[in-house]
Parts: sequence; C-alpha cells; structure tokens
Amino acid sequence: MKDQPHKMEGMGSRGVTRPMMEMENQEHKKDHEHKDMEMGDMKMSVDDRMNMLKDHHKQTLWVYWVIVLLGFWMIASPLTFDYGMNVVEPSGGRPVWLSLGDRIAAMYWSDIISGLLLVIFGWRSLKPNRPYSVWIICFIGIWISMAPFIFWAPTAVAYYNSTMVGALIIALSILIPGMPNMLLFMKMGGNVPTGWSYNPSSWPQRSIMIGLAFIGWLASRYLGAFQLGYIDTVWDPFFGNGTLNVLNSDMSHSWPISDAALGTLAYTLEFMMGFMGGTSRWRTMPWMVTFFGILVIPLGFVSIFLVISQPLTVGAWCALCLFSAIIMLPMIPLQIDEVIAMWQHMVQRKQKGDSLWKVFWKGGDAISTENDQRSPEMVTFVDNPWKVLKSSIWGMTAPWQLSVSVVIGFWLMISPKVFGMGIQTSAANLNHLGGALVIVFAVVAMAEVLRSFRYFNVLLGLALVVMPWLIEDTNMILTISTSLAGIIIIALSFAKGEIKETYGLWDKYVV
Repeated sequence: MKDQPHKMEGMGSRGVTRPMMEMENQEHKKDHEHKDMEMGDMKMSVDDRMNMLKDHHKQTLWVYWVIVLLGFWMIASPLTFDYGMNVVEPSGGRPVWLSLGDRIAAMYWSDIISGLLLVIFGWRSLKPNRPYSVWIICFIGIWISMAPFIFWAPTAVAYYNSTMVGALIIALSILIPGMPNMLLFMKMGGNVPTGWSYNPSSWPQRSIMIGLAFIGWLASRYLGAFQLGYIDTVWDPFFGNGTLNVLNSDMSHSWPISDAALGTLAYTLEFMMGFMGGTSRWRTMPWMVTFFGILVIPLGFVSIFLVISQPLTVGAWCALCLFSAIIMLPMIPLQIDEVIAMWQHMVQRKQKGDSLWKVFWKGGDAISTENDQRSPEMVTFVDNPWKVLKSSIWGMTAPWQLSVSVVIGFWLMISPKVFGMGIQTSAANLNHLGGALVIVFAVVAMAEVLRSFRYFNVLLGLALVVMPWLIEDTNMILTISTSLAGIIIIALSFAKGEIKETYGLWDKYVV
C-alpha cells in the first residue's frame, strides 16, 4: 500500500510554525529511506540540522530586511511627526513622574535609539545562526510597545505608532520565522500528551485564546488612550459616568503608569504567544507555555479581582473594564490544560533522568508517538465552524450545577439594586464581591482539570449565609435573598458533574 502524505499542522504551513513544519517534511522524506529507524532527532545529524537552518533562513530572509526598514521608520518617526506638537495631558489631572519636556525628549530618544538598534541587530540577523541578535530584536519590540505608557507619550501618534510597530517587531522576530535556532535542538515525536484524549496545543484550542486576547486588546487600548489623554471621554452604555470615575479614581492614579495601557501590553503578548510554536509546543517549548500561562492565569486572576473590587474601592462600575474581565475569565480554564500537559511532560522527563533546566528551555524527547487525529483543521472553519468551535473548548464543560451557580452569582451582584440598596453600603459590597467571586470560581471550575475549584464556593456560600445577618445597613428581604443564595450555592458545589476527557497523570486530581 502506498504511504499516505504526511499531515501538516494547520497554520504551520503558513509560516507561523515553519521550523516544525520543515522538520516534519525532512522526517517524512527520511521515513521513506530509513524505515527501520526510530522517530526522533537521532535521524538528523548536526550537519542535517544546520543545513535545514540555513535553508529556513533563506526562506525567511525577507523578515530581517523588514526589521531593518522598520528600524529606519522608528528613527524617522519623531522627526516626521514632531512629538512636541499637539501634546496632551493625562486624563483627570493625573500627576505623572515626568515633566512635559521630559516626556517629549524621552519618547524622541527612545524611538531613535530603538530604531538604531533594530537596524544594527536586524543587519546582524541577515546571517543565519545568530539567535541572540534575534532575541534582542524581540525585546526591542517589547520595549517599543512599553515606552508610550512608561513615558506617558505626549501625542497620540507616538502611542499608536509604537504599539503597532512594537507588535510587528515581535511578530517578525520570533513568530513568523519561529523561535531562533529551534531547528538545531527540537525533538520530534507525538503531539498528544500521554494518557490524554486530545491535544491542548492544537490550533482550534489556541484560536479561541487568540480571538479573546485580541478583543481584550481592543478594549484595553481604548481605555488606555483615555488615560493617556488622547481622547476626552469614554463610552459606557450601562453605568453612566462609572467608567470615568474608575479610570480617574485614586486607585488608578496610584499607579505610576496607565493601568489600562499596561493591560494592552499584556493582551498584546497573549495574542502573539497564542500563535507561537507548533501543535506539540507543550513538549517542545515548556518555557513559552509557562510564560503564557503566567500572563493568562495568575495575572488574569489579579486583573479580574481588581475589576470586581471597583464598587468597594471606587464606588462605581466601569463597563469596559467589566467587559475585559469577562473576556479574561474564560481564558483561565481554557489555558490551564496546556500548562498541565507541559507539567506532566516535565515530570516524565525528570523521571527518565533528564535535566529539568534543559527540558524547560529546549523541550524534551517525546514519551508518546501518538499524533492528533481528532482535532479538525482550521481551514475547515468556513465550511464547518461549529465543529471547530466545539474542538476549541475541549477540556471545558459546563455542568448544570456550575451554570446555575453563575446565574445565582449574577443575581447576587444585581440584587442590591433590585431591592433599592445603595452601591456603597456594606450589604451591597457583600453581594457585589460575593456574587462576582461565585461566578469566577464556577467558571474556573468548568475546566475539567480544575473541577475541584468548585469547593471554594462552599466557603463563599457559608459566608453569604452568615454575614448578611451581621450587617446593620440592610433590609430583611435582601438579607434573606443573600442567605438563601448562599445555601443553594453550597448545595450545588458538591457534585463534580460530567468529565468528558482524560488527562494522563492529572486524572487523579480531577475530583
């Protein structure tokens, strides 16, 4: 029987994960010549890998020329647009750590120096096997993205120019051509973790994260533009001046930089990291999955808790801030499975005597040779979007108990308004914070690997049952409503609900 052509991994054929694609092509050719050899990097000598690296560099040479041209663009930007004209002050009379003259000078020299460095290191990267130059370019792109909110860029054109060019530099340095020199050490093997029923690094799994991060980026960039002074007001369809009060609050002003613009940078990195690596990146790029997980999970929790604390600390809600939190919340259960798959691989390689340091930075040999035959190709999205969307949330289920808990949490948040209580009363604060936390823990528990998070709602339910009776500035109807909601939440938090997937070593923790 004739061998079937090797299946490419979705977006890899478009260049996003080209090193992985090229190695798979090379492996496929050698399969025909060496049928008796095992899968792995032993098939490829150092010379083979170096030749592939040089071929890959020739195919992506245009990237480094574009970086050089963008360097000249950055050098010319402050000369072309004049950062001293049409300057603005941050919103709400916010004090900043630099005078206007220093802000202009800082952005002026930051762009020129960044441009010069891009020209120098872009030129160096025109030769292959110079990974440090490429990584320096990537960090220059990150700095260009950060400079406008660190220096409180005095003009809108400086902000928009830097955020766009910075994102382009990051993409051109490590996303489009792939991680520098990865071809020299990447190990081939299966892309389904041992004992798992699906691949948490598949393109459908990552596409939903990419989409959510992009939406969050748009919202944060808009709010950041207001705080930096480029627009005079912000739209709030539900809470009137609530958004203005939050963005100009003492809590917001306590930050030395714009907190909304900082969120824009976080979403930028999340959006781009979603594209980075192939469909076995949980094994080949543990460092990247770890940093992506840190951005999404602990920093996501911090962002969400800051938003839900707004009624307590500011006495107002911000509609777009709340929208950003709603975007961030499902990203936590959607990302955690990839982090756990990476952790499982690290544990298995450690058991086999490998260096965790080396595995963390360069990946490790595959434990399994099983490849993902279950996930649909992204190219089928137009013809069968529902199939791709369903595969993008494998590992996340919504048992009726958790779904009802979310509804009750929402009721707790709006019940003070329904029963005529002021937003800054103790009873309202209890319901706002308690209801928001119930929603957070219920949604996070929808990740099958974190189903045990539902037990946090048992503790929250107990607090909601008892604390309303200790508060004086409330009414009896709200007290009874809050306590009853707490009892129902406790009752709903014991059942595990349906578990559809398997998770290898992690199965024993799905309780």
